[in-house]
Amino acid sequence: MSKIKPSQGAPYARIMGVGGYRPTRVVPNEVILETIDSSDEWIRSRSGIATRHWASDEETVTAMSVAASGKAIADAGITPEQIGAVIVSTVSHFKQTPAVATEIADQIGAVKPAAFDISAGCAGFGYGLTLAKGMVVEGSAEYVLVIGVERLSDLTDLEDRATAFLFGDGAGAVVVGPAKEPAIGPTVWGSEGDKSETIKQTVPWTDYRDGTVERFPAITQEGQAVFRWAVFEMAKVAQQALDAAGIASDDLDVFIPHQANMRIIDSMVKTLKLPDHVTVARDVETTGNTSAASIPLAMERLLATGQAKSGDTALVIGFGAGLVYAATVVTLP
Repeated sequence: MSKIKPSQGAPYARIMGVGGYRPTRVVPNEVILETIDSSDEWIRSRSGIATRHWASDEETVTAMSVAASGKAIADAGITPEQIGAVIVSTVSHFKQTPAVATEIADQIGAVKPAAFDISAGCAGFGYGLTLAKGMVVEGSAEYVLVIGVERLSDLTDLEDRATAFLFGDGAGAVVVGPAKEPAIGPTVWGSEGDKSETIKQTVPWTDYRDGTVERFPAITQEGQAVFRWAVFEMAKVAQQALDAAGIASDDLDVFIPHQANMRIIDSMVKTLKLPDHVTVARDVETTGNTSAASIPLAMERLLATGQAKSGDTALVIGFGAGLVYAATVVTLP
């Protein structure tokens, strides 16, 4: 018989607050066209993107995360001292160690929280949300700060016609805390490593260090392969998340997919046969693809503009490099 005392966590967990930060510089397609042979019409038709935000030198991964976190903590109605863990999902923090989560935790005023980074690409927010839910229910932290943050402008090859127009910068954060009823559903997540070459960094950092290549590493992808996988396979994952939560598409109020591009979003809506009353996040038009930050940024904008409201039931799904994915149903804060 085990002598270990059982965990004393909350019965359930929920998203209590959300916050976001978009860099002040807005970059229209015309700027992208300075380095690639394309057109504004082509970029819009292929991606739905009209503008994106690029960070200045001062708008670091840490600075953007701190700004977004402050809003999320205030929105949750708690103090930084109550944060028991900080989880940061990013692929664009260039210092391998220490984890940027520790620096962010210190700057927001958290007191000795658990703090660590995860690398799950565009599915990173979903991964972090799932870990946070487990912490709250298990009892290792009462409140968990989950951050998705990227400076993808640092990893963009502005001469790559397939990707130069896609990526933007920004940070989104949520506070996860205790709940008396289910408000974060079961997560359907996984990976398909046999497809890892479809979205990847061009070369390892060591190749650049050693002079094997002269160009700084960037993100590249096989656009058509990614499109087919996202539309058809991720629609299945989204449906599995609905089934796991025990709800039908008619029960949904909001759909917040990773803001990869507008064609993928619209095709997923069609494949899932979502009813007309479901509000669909299309933040990609003015924010671009911000990888791990895209879902919380889109969530914040929907709530701030009144397109979604507190208590709405939302399906969220992230998918990207790995290939990895994570989908769940949540109650909006």
